[in-house]
Amino acid sequence: MPKMTISCSLAAFIRDADIILFMKRKIREKAQRIAAHPATKEALRSLKPARNVWGILGVVLFFILPEIIAFVWGKEITAWAEVGIDHAVSLPQEYWYKAVEMTFGEPSWFNLLFGIGLLLWLFF
Repeated sequence: MPKMTISCSLAAFIRDADIILFMKRKIREKAQRIAAHPATKEALRSLKPARNVWGILGVVLFFILPEIIAFVWGKEITAWAEVGIDHAVSLPQEYWYKAVEMTFGEPSWFNLLFGIGLLLWLFF
């Protein structure tokens, strides 16, 4: 009886492995078709930052500089924003301090690497 269970589970494992390989092949083929489609290529061209001063400044100012500031002065800015939230006189002022706290509170490696990736994409 145990041999039958082992062979059945082995057959199920092989069947599941075949299904996984089939799905991987289908996903790879679909991704290649999407990448080769002209609409996808045009969409990527339209997303690419312009290779001029404004494109470079946009990437640096919106992705890289805030993360560098958050790494260097994040704790001080967060403390200042928390004091500002406690002493805020209006709701918009409180939201502004919360936005500052969210922007500079925790540095994000993802945003920093994304900005560097955009800069590399800009030049290549």
